[in-house]
Amino acid sequence: MRLQSLTLVAAGAVLIAPTTSPTAGHRVGQEPVVWRESAVRAADLLARTRDCVQISRGRYRADEETPANIPVCGTRDAVFWKADLDIDCDGRPTPRCNARTDPLFDEATAYQQSDGRYLSAEHLPYIVVPGASKIWNHREHGVRGGSVAAVVYRDRVGYAVVGDTGPPGLIGEASYATARSLGITADPNGGGVPDGVTYIVFRGSQIKPIEDHAATVATGQRLARMFANGT
Repeated sequence: MRLQSLTLVAAGAVLIAPTTSPTAGHRVGQEPVVWRESAVRAADLLARTRDCVQISRGRYRADEETPANIPVCGTRDAVFWKADLDIDCDGRPTPRCNARTDPLFDEATAYQQSDGRYLSAEHLPYIVVPGASKIWNHREHGVRGGSVAAVVYRDRVGYAVVGDTGPPGLIGEASYATARSLGITADPNGGGVPDGVTYIVFRGSQIKPIEDHAATVATGQRLARMFANGT
């Protein structure tokens, strides 16, 4: 959970994805694979999020020093917001996410794996939702730990679960693995991007076990296709 803002830089190289199906050759807990954008185009998802029906009572800041101008929007089937992407490296310590690589590192995440361990930000694509507050309570809108999200950046679509909660006044954060899946620099010191990221969370969805990324991709592609088609 980010308790202060980070300096963000734009992403570098584009990652090349295999053409295998989302469930092929992937075991729970493996390093996430960046899937080729084939089922749903980023442009189609962005077209469905062009207009905002605000469901939050107030608006969020991207960082502590920025204006509170980000609403949470909603449709019948999803909630979404457009913000920056700060890197969350919290959870189980790994070579790239630990107290040495991230001065804001926290070994806990709001939700845990099926074996009781905290999530791994390095290996599991997840997003962070703001802690419940008078601005917005995500639980009242069908969003919970394990809910499926489509994260859109430029022409890329990544799929993630809701895996952590953050400060109640800030929005726009995702795990190291989510950033990598979108071709965004994932360094917790200076990584991320300052804007241009769309987060779409599908109401009532939930992946069990939360760490099953192959199930997240398969479910995310199906729900994203329905959302893009307006069905």
